[in-house]
Amino acid sequence: MTLASQIKAKGGKIAIASDHAGFALKEKIKKLLSGKSIEFIDFGTFTEESCDYPDYARKAAESVARGETVCGILCCGSGVGISIVANKVRGIRAALLHEPETAALSRQHNNANMLCMAGRTMDENLLEPTVDAFLNTEFEGGRHARRVDKIEEPRQGEAPGAWAERS
Repeated sequence: MTLASQIKAKGGKIAIASDHAGFALKEKIKKLLSGKSIEFIDFGTFTEESCDYPDYARKAAESVARGETVCGILCCGSGVGISIVANKVRGIRAALLHEPETAALSRQHNNANMLCMAGRTMDENLLEPTVDAFLNTEFEGGRHARRVDKIEEPRQGEAPGAWAERS
């Protein structure tokens, strides 16, 4: 099942967040999603005033990890900082993506649940096709499911399933 079909079937929403450097890109993504009648929750920031990306990326990622939102889209200047923060949250598989092919592969092979984008370098002509590929590509499962399961294995000293209980 694609993320878009999950959102529509369950009445779900997408978590959206950015820092100041990704704010303009986030606003474009919001317009794009609204045009497709896809609902979202904006976790901030709400201006281009300098701010700290971890504050917003973590809130959005935790929303996805808890199942309050189906997936997420995060933006910062390079896309790197927000992807690092998001991937610190258990259950998140955030991918920094710049074009549709890798967006589709991130879903097919990694079951990525957060799309990270670079506000300073994202090609506007590739924005919609990249978001569409992320939202409309299914996870292939099979051998890829085994690999994704390994990502979620307990960390050293952590009881199996302990992170899920905290989510």
